[in-house]
Amino acid sequence: MKQINVSMLSLLGVTTLWGCSTAQPPAAVNAEITAPSAQPTGLYAVRAVAENQRIAILPPRSLPASNVNTQQYEDKIDNPIKRVAEHPVSTFSIDVDTGSYTNARQMIWRGQKIVPEGIRAEEFINYFSYDYPQSNQNLPFSTNTLFTTAPWNKNHQLLRIALKAQDIKAQHLPDTNLVYLIDVSGSMGSEDKLPLVKTALLEMVDQLRPQDKISIVTYSGKEEVILSGVSGRDKQTIKTAISRLTASGATNGESAIQMAYQQAENHYLKHGINRILLLTDGDFNVGVNDTKTLKQMIATYQQKGIGLSTMGVGNYRFNDGLMEQLADAGNGKYSYLDSLGEARKVLIHEMSSTLANVANDVKVQVEFNPAYVQEYRLLGYDNRQLAREDFNNDQVDAGDIGAGHTVTALYEIVPVGAKATLEPLRYQADAKTVQGSKNGEIAYLRLRYKLPHQTESKLIEQAIKQNSLVPWEKADQDLYFAVAASQFAFKLQQRKDIPVMSWQEIISMAKAGASADQFGQKQEMIGLMQKAQLTYPDRQSIN
Repeated sequence: MKQINVSMLSLLGVTTLWGCSTAQPPAAVNAEITAPSAQPTGLYAVRAVAENQRIAILPPRSLPASNVNTQQYEDKIDNPIKRVAEHPVSTFSIDVDTGSYTNARQMIWRGQKIVPEGIRAEEFINYFSYDYPQSNQNLPFSTNTLFTTAPWNKNHQLLRIALKAQDIKAQHLPDTNLVYLIDVSGSMGSEDKLPLVKTALLEMVDQLRPQDKISIVTYSGKEEVILSGVSGRDKQTIKTAISRLTASGATNGESAIQMAYQQAENHYLKHGINRILLLTDGDFNVGVNDTKTLKQMIATYQQKGIGLSTMGVGNYRFNDGLMEQLADAGNGKYSYLDSLGEARKVLIHEMSSTLANVANDVKVQVEFNPAYVQEYRLLGYDNRQLAREDFNNDQVDAGDIGAGHTVTALYEIVPVGAKATLEPLRYQADAKTVQGSKNGEIAYLRLRYKLPHQTESKLIEQAIKQNSLVPWEKADQDLYFAVAASQFAFKLQQRKDIPVMSWQEIISMAKAGASADQFGQKQEMIGLMQKAQLTYPDRQSIN
């Protein structure tokens, strides 16, 4: 059987879980992962390019003594199925964070219990890149839709809304003013924390240009400015400062974040990128008493043109929920660096999308036509929902899309005539009484976005036609993989309210969609699913 050499992939810059060819895991766990029932069937037996393929993925070098999960998450937010007659409009903010997927990835390999609140399906979907067509129009991103049947219920339908951002090569980025805000407390001493951060940053330095400026602020028992506005030309100066970082002392940020913002202001570039990159292994203790105050401060600086992205490392007492919220407030991306490979992916391979936004405050609103649609459900984006009136309010913050990013959202649709999940209200008008609604449109899509450094949003509108429906068997491979990623998330959440397919079906679907896989990331997810199914066996599917 065909195998993938992980060491070889690491040398090529491929993101494997550990991303390091020198890793020597215990012999007991250094084994290929196989699934008892992972062979493609039906449609996927024809379409899958990865059939019969096993993946050798090395787990982390040291496994914890306990499988207890000590991380902190936000409270679960429900996003239930809705009846169109009562709630015809769905509004949400886009999301390009990926921390939920990589966090779950390392916990699966460590054998730790997955906490459902830590699983965000949209971050599983959007961890991967998809080959959506690029718009020829003078827009920051293209909009693509696909309307098909649902693979878990032939009487249901699936609507994909996809965005593809214009790409900017790293060498063509605007001048950058970057401030690395690095936690160097004693807890950062283990190999998967500060040493990993230092290695990744040292490699990132090689990508800097003379016009770029770098500052470094560290915090532990005290805060300290290590570098202040050093030119990217002075690579050796920057590398020496990074190499000398050591972990010691208690985590006590005090004024570290204010110090970082002061550095960003001192070297502010009016027409450039001004961003703080926060790297930490746990609670960001900076002397601010509550998350709301901290978010307000970050949002205030963001309005001045200084963004913030968060990058988490380590496993013990890591605050996943806080890292996500801080990045959202700073118009940035939340990434969880579970390996050197992931750090390279975020800081080097995806440098443009990590640093440069092509559109801010991107909101999506879908109005469903009750003449054709009874019910709908947005798959994921549970904590990204917005009120209907927020869509036209430019003061309401939303997600941002970086250069080259793809964003995917999926709706499950219950069409008129299919068996409904919810009972209709006694006094609610049905679709037959809606005048003029038989216009061939199942839904109407609206998007709002702001160009960088602008405060007034722009509007994109598009009707989605009933006659655009294509059978699932003729849908594209990108959709197969995106749906498999969402199903993987729902499996880990152990959802009972959402249709969840069997592991064999999901793995076969993922294999059918994994042909375009430059860095082996899709094959890696297949390996994760094969391992996870041993811990989270199939339960009765919902149809």
